Amino acid sequence: MRVVHLHRIRGIGGSERHLLTLLPALSSHGVEPVFLGLDDPGWAVEPFYRALEAESVRLPCPRDIDPVLLRRVRQELVRLRPDVVHTHLVHGDVYGTLGAGGVPVVSTKHNDDPFRRGLFRHVERLLTRRAKRVIAISAALRRYCIDEVGLPAGKIDVVHYGLDALPAPWGESAEPAVPDDARILLCVSRLAEQKGVDVAVRALTRVREVEPRAVLVVLGEGPERPRLAADGVFLPGRVGDVASWYHRAELLVHPARWEGFGLALLEAMLAAKPVVATRVSAAPEIVVDGETGLLVPPDDAAAVADAVLGLLADPARAAAMGEAGLARARHEFSVEKMAERTAAVYASASAER
Repeated sequence: MRVVHLHRIRGIGGSERHLLTLLPALSSHGVEPVFLGLDDPGWAVEPFYRALEAESVRLPCPRDIDPVLLRRVRQELVRLRPDVVHTHLVHGDVYGTLGAGGVPVVSTKHNDDPFRRGLFRHVERLLTRRAKRVIAISAALRRYCIDEVGLPAGKIDVVHYGLDALPAPWGESAEPAVPDDARILLCVSRLAEQKGVDVAVRALTRVREVEPRAVLVVLGEGPERPRLAADGVFLPGRVGDVASWYHRAELLVHPARWEGFGLALLEAMLAAKPVVATRVSAAPEIVVDGETGLLVPPDDAAAVADAVLGLLADPARAAAMGEAGLARARHEFSVEKMAERTAAVYASASAER
């Protein structure tokens, strides 16, 4: 079965990393994956293609709405002759669904962004009428698609992200001058309001009153950077070796306000690190509260600080949570399970053709 994936590329975020993992894994399930990339020339897209282990076709996508691009997508899909077209996020959904002709479409929903409750929900409903199946990356996101966006429940399958290992190093990057004796709280996230990094920064102030060696290292870029600068906060941006920071950290702080899945949660578990996360969206499906980490209310810096201090004060408990998280990640969120379930969705979509 030949499956063409469409996605607009603007660097490597959660959905892009998902594709880098999923596409090569599908090959062992009778799927020949091809990636049709809609490249935003204003962003660094080359690292994604260097890491991609699949045939790829690239089209420039400098604008959100482009009739010329739609025609080119149609032409490429005719040439590639897929059995299924698999779309990802807004641009993939629009161009892939409108350009697929009579080919079955599968659409993956990667997030529960509030804009999907607005006027765009009407567009999304129309596009979903054309899709054979919809994949939600968590049960929470499936409920959101049904209750908030109005998508038909009968079309939506849940396929969690899968991961077997931490990201491989991709290059050199400047190292922040973190003190040798620092107790590192790690946050791996875009610097955007959605991710709640500002909550972690406020929590750090209280944490440092009790444990002055605590620092917050935030790996990521985004528009919130200027207002996140504070004593004890390090913002190195994108780093070449994320895995090394997971190993150096004592725990992961993930105070997101909403989150389709939260790949950083799974990465921390694979690094055998406990997690302090907000009880929103998919987090309770990934983190078992009190067993692999601690869940706290959103926008509650005091609760984040209390959870962090509790783990810093009890290294044995933190280590036990980390080991439990590692076992859970390996058993529940493997790449093999993700690929197997995705291939089953393709078979279902193709059978409905």
